[in-house]
Amino acid sequence: MPRAALVTGSTSGIGLGIATALAGAGYDVMLNGFGTEAEIAALVSSLSSHGVRVSHHPADMSDPAQVAALVEATVSAFGRLDVLVNNAGIQHVARTEDFPAERWDAVISINLSAAFHATKAALPHMQRRGWGRIINIASTHGRVGSEGKCAYVAAKHGLIGLTKVVALENANAGITANAICPGWVETALVQRQVAARALEGGISEAEAAERLVGEKQPMKRFTRPSSVGALAVFLCSDAAETITGSEQVIDGGWTAQ
Repeated sequence: MPRAALVTGSTSGIGLGIATALAGAGYDVMLNGFGTEAEIAALVSSLSSHGVRVSHHPADMSDPAQVAALVEATVSAFGRLDVLVNNAGIQHVARTEDFPAERWDAVISINLSAAFHATKAALPHMQRRGWGRIINIASTHGRVGSEGKCAYVAAKHGLIGLTKVVALENANAGITANAICPGWVETALVQRQVAARALEGGISEAEAAERLVGEKQPMKRFTRPSSVGALAVFLCSDAAETITGSEQVIDGGWTAQ
């Protein structure tokens, strides 16, 4: 029976890149995230073309009960859960003294607490089989700070801490836990930022992209979602069986400075 993976926040961006890579590597995949019925159907069809089973669950990641239900739905659909990728996340930007309390709560809930609830629900299934991979999509902001992002930075630092504890607790259970820390990734959301900068500055989108990335990264190019996906697939492989509790940086040199 193929191994099964659950990827939260996987109907677009980094999450979709990871889900696509896992499907291509032969994993059954449970998608989670937003989209119209037609959009979800198209994604399921596309990933199913790899010869694996694909399903979708619309769990609200801010609701612990729905997060637990998502894990159980994955086990029900595929008969097992081997890989959990905690990817769902949101962002809000404001100085700390101006940061709305309700936005702080929302960012912490979806970016950090949801990963805890999903991990708590998934671990017993992995422990019974003696094998599992937990991959938390953190960020360079799990390692460094940026102005205006107090909630996001706090959540991502916390996610790396959670990763380390889960890794230690399961070090001899056949289960690894690792964090992937991307820098700038080429997603639709980022492309909209690039287009807006180009329009505002009267420059080409290529120049706008280089300037945006260059504000943080020595390497002035975006990471592709597929590259993050390839790294996730590697962390699920036998070659990575002793990699646990780590921060896998894929950030164009951002945090090397």
